[in-house]
Amino acid sequence: MRKMRRKHILIPILAIGILIGASSFKSDFFEIAKQIEIFTTLFKELNMNYVDETNPAELMDSAIKNMLGELDPYTQFLNEQDVEAYRINNAGEYSGIGALVRSYESKLLIVETYEGYAADKAGLKAGDEIIKIGDTKVSDFNDDAGELLKGANNTQVNVTFVRQGETKTATITREAVEVDAVPFYSMIDDKTGYIVLSRFNRKASSQTKSALQDLKGKGAERLVLDLRGNPGGLLSEAINVTNLFVPKGELIVTTKSKVKKFNQEYRTKNKPEDLEIPLAVLIDGRSASASEIVSGGLQDLDRAIIIGARSFGKGLVQRPLKLTYGTQLKVTISRYYTPSGRCIQSLDYWNRDTEGNAVRNTNFKEFTTKNGRKVRDGGGVMPDVEIASLQSNTLIDALQQNNIIFDFATDYYYDHSFDSVADFSFPDSDYEAFKRYAQAQNFTFQTETETLLEQSINTDEHLLGAEVQEKYKDLLLAVSRGKISALDNYQKEIKKKLEDEIIKRYFYRAGLYDHYLTHDDAIVSAKSLLKDTSKYHSILK
Repeated sequence: MRKMRRKHILIPILAIGILIGASSFKSDFFEIAKQIEIFTTLFKELNMNYVDETNPAELMDSAIKNMLGELDPYTQFLNEQDVEAYRINNAGEYSGIGALVRSYESKLLIVETYEGYAADKAGLKAGDEIIKIGDTKVSDFNDDAGELLKGANNTQVNVTFVRQGETKTATITREAVEVDAVPFYSMIDDKTGYIVLSRFNRKASSQTKSALQDLKGKGAERLVLDLRGNPGGLLSEAINVTNLFVPKGELIVTTKSKVKKFNQEYRTKNKPEDLEIPLAVLIDGRSASASEIVSGGLQDLDRAIIIGARSFGKGLVQRPLKLTYGTQLKVTISRYYTPSGRCIQSLDYWNRDTEGNAVRNTNFKEFTTKNGRKVRDGGGVMPDVEIASLQSNTLIDALQQNNIIFDFATDYYYDHSFDSVADFSFPDSDYEAFKRYAQAQNFTFQTETETLLEQSINTDEHLLGAEVQEKYKDLLLAVSRGKISALDNYQKEIKKKLEDEIIKRYFYRAGLYDHYLTHDDAIVSAKSLLKDTSKYHSILK
């Protein structure tokens, strides 16, 4: 009888739940259909009746981008060219000139040439500004002009570029370019191996494994894994790289989404390569996404000591969804959580400030690692050992964003010469020259203190008396003057950025990594810590 009664109560409750769910779904579906119909009729009437000729494709592209701009920066519409670029980035190979280029509003800049590839063989250098590709002027090209440099193997492309004020031309024969996930590995000393993992494409775990095996064959009993500057990539490869150092079946990542099928647990599936080798992982403010899955996972499992600076803080997962005409939507589908349960997403794109900017998470929660160590969420992966020279701030960010460091390195390259990376030096007199150069560029940046002061003046201007307002302005002026002395206060951090950029000009990436082995603060620290067994284990326990 009780069972029957329970059934009579349960069935109506389930029915109500289904009806509410169905009603909610219908409501959402109706709202979506309604908005699509409104937009379709608006778009049609606009293009038919607007006083001047319109370009429907450009209008739609602008509408889509503005709509997605209200969300996070990782949710993107990919046209056919973007889809191909996305595929290339994950595959790690493409056909082109073999150079990293950056597109601006009206110019295309060579940022780095890859040693031995087509652009390098044709004599192009970092800092060269490409103004014409074939018969197309870069300034007249609406899309990313860098796409014009790609093409089939053995085809030629003529480029016109400006170098140090002089216009030059070059004919480049395109070729297959292989982008290694591990561009460099070596022994730091007779017992310490060093691996640079620069991206998480499909080669990441296999190349890391091969490098580890080779280093162990050369006597490596300790390992430094460098993830600095690694922007991430494939989630599966992040799991596989972590799996090299932890047992099969270990939970590495959990993803949580509003769509049930995207809620998943990702565990290691393979036999590990080495469970015992003492491991240090290097990170910085440009280590993001998959880099944070590896570093955060190894930290939570107490399998490695993390050294460097706070990572970027990207805890969002994207998935490409196919649309019509070969296009795709790369959409954020979930957040990911490390083994301890923390999400390291640093920016909140759903709660913005009055100017529409994403706000930084400040309400951190504490979690515990496998051994009970305290770790926190919400702001990237915090290293166990911090390295001062890897820290960044608004000044350093502004110097890089305004190309002050990059342009100085370009000029420096043409004014100095070195026979080998061992001969390279950047004395204080060179840094003084950089300070004069930076001040002459009149670049601007705003500190957090200035932002807060200006907000206070604007908000309370009617409440504050004239005397208080004047003191606020005096304080702003003092902060402004202090920004000049900041070039001295952060000399060590800025000098490292300068040296890294300059060395690449002479000796490519391989030369920079060679220089790191003996001169880089993070590597020197890691080597010392790995040697000190008792200190290494005391940090992990």
